[in-house]
Amino acid sequence: MNDEQRWCYPVAAAKDLGASPLPVTLFDEDLVLWRDETGTPHAFTDRCPHRGTRLSLGAVRVVDGRAQLECPYHGWRFDGDGRCLHIPALPDFMPAAGHAARSHPLREANGLLWVVPDGDATACLPDPGPVPGRAVVCGPYDVATSAPRVVENFLDTSHFAFVHEGWLGDRGHTEVPAYDVVLGADGAPGVPHYRAWQPQASAQSAAGAWVDYRYQVLSPCSALLVKQVGDDAQATQEAYALWVVPLEPERSRVWFTLFTGDAATPEATLRAFQHGIFAQDRPVLESQRPRRLPLSGGEAHCAADRLSAAYRRYLQTQGFTYGTC
Repeated sequence: MNDEQRWCYPVAAAKDLGASPLPVTLFDEDLVLWRDETGTPHAFTDRCPHRGTRLSLGAVRVVDGRAQLECPYHGWRFDGDGRCLHIPALPDFMPAAGHAARSHPLREANGLLWVVPDGDATACLPDPGPVPGRAVVCGPYDVATSAPRVVENFLDTSHFAFVHEGWLGDRGHTEVPAYDVVLGADGAPGVPHYRAWQPQASAQSAAGAWVDYRYQVLSPCSALLVKQVGDDAQATQEAYALWVVPLEPERSRVWFTLFTGDAATPEATLRAFQHGIFAQDRPVLESQRPRRLPLSGGEAHCAADRLSAAYRRYLQTQGFTYGTC
C-alpha cells in the first residue's frame, strides 16, 4: 500500500449523500457511498465482487428494517460492513466471506465525508484546531493539475498582487516580508505570523486592511489559513481549510471549509467570494508544467518561497509521491 493512501480524504459533501448510492473517485479508484437506516454513511469500492458491476448503479433497499446496498445486475445485497447477506439466485445459500464487497472506513466531519483508502480505521482526520464555530463548505472545484500543486498554490502569498489583484493583493504591495517557517511535531510546516495588505480580505470587507495570516499544513493534501483583520486582537477571525482530493496524478478535486464567527452574512455570499478567488487560481494552476509537483529539482526558488520549499521537503519525508515528479 502506498504511503499516501494512509491519510483521510474528503470525497463528497455530507449533504449530497441522500437515499441513493453516490459514486466518487479517489486515487483513480471508483468508490460508492451510501447511508444505512440510521443515516450512517458507508464507503465501498464501486465494484460488485460477483461480476464487477458498479454498485453505484444499484439501490439501497430496506429489508426487515435493515438497509442494504443492492447490486443492479444480480441483486446481491450487502450490509454496511460489506458482508453479502443475500443472493437472490440462491435464496437459501449463506454467502461466505469471499462474497463480500470491499469496504473503506468513512467519517463525517466539517460538512464532508472522509475516506481512508487503505482501510485503516485509526487514521486521523486533518485537524484544523480551534476555529470559529460557523462552517461553510465551498466546492467542489475540479482542476486539471496534481493535488500537491493545489496545496502549494494555497501556501503561496507572492502571487496575490498578480493573480488576485484588487482582491487579496495589489501591485503597490508586492514585497513578501521575511517570515519564519515552524515545523510541527509530525514535520508539517507552518507560518505562525505573516502580515499582508489586502484590498478585500474577505467577503464582508468593504475596504482594504492589513491582515495577519497564520498558515499550517495539516496533511500532504490539506492546509489551513487563519486570518485576523486589523490591529484589534478581538477582531473576528476567519479560517479557510483547504482539502484536496487526488482523483488522478494530474487531476484533483478541491474543497474549502470556511470557518467564521460571522453569523449574519448569507452562505451564498461567502461561497461567492471563495468561488471568485479560486476561479482566478484555476487557469494559472492548469497552465503549470509539469502538472506534477517537482520534488527533485527543475524549478528555481527564491527566499519568498521558503514555505513552499518546506512543504516539498515535508512530502518527501512523508513518502507522499502521488502527483509529484
